Amino acid sequence: MKLILTNEVTGLGAPGDVVEVKNGYGRNYLIPRGLAMRWTRGAEKQIDLIRRARSARDIRSLDDARAAARELAALTVRIRVRAGAAGRLFGSVSASDIADAVRAAGGPELDRRRIEIATPIRTVGTHQVTVRLHPEATATLDVEVAEA
Repeated sequence: MKLILTNEVTGLGAPGDVVEVKNGYGRNYLIPRGLAMRWTRGAEKQIDLIRRARSARDIRSLDDARAAARELAALTVRIRVRAGAAGRLFGSVSASDIADAVRAAGGPELDRRRIEIATPIRTVGTHQVTVRLHPEATATLDVEVAEA
């Protein structure tokens, strides 16, 4: 099945990329979640629009991405949430919570879709999160979760 990605999919591609995937993966996962749309000649014209929107959001160059990675490495991000007696959270910390905390701490503006949380953050403590700043540059961010 030939699809056009509308959002970034880890391990598959970036918005505007035309990819070939198995029928079930495209029909049952990518298309219903709005991550891709079917490839047609008419949809091919939309690739330009998708790529222009992506370039406006992306960090322009690899040097800018590396500078942002250094800035994130030096940044201390603290999130205060409600927690139970054993330090377990009521819910979990999401990527948008982390993006807001980075912005509040004086860091760069991050797109929540570029923040990858390996395991759900459901306990109080320090957790590491990966941020994809550029196709060739990633940053590791330490997130300190404290009880409110």
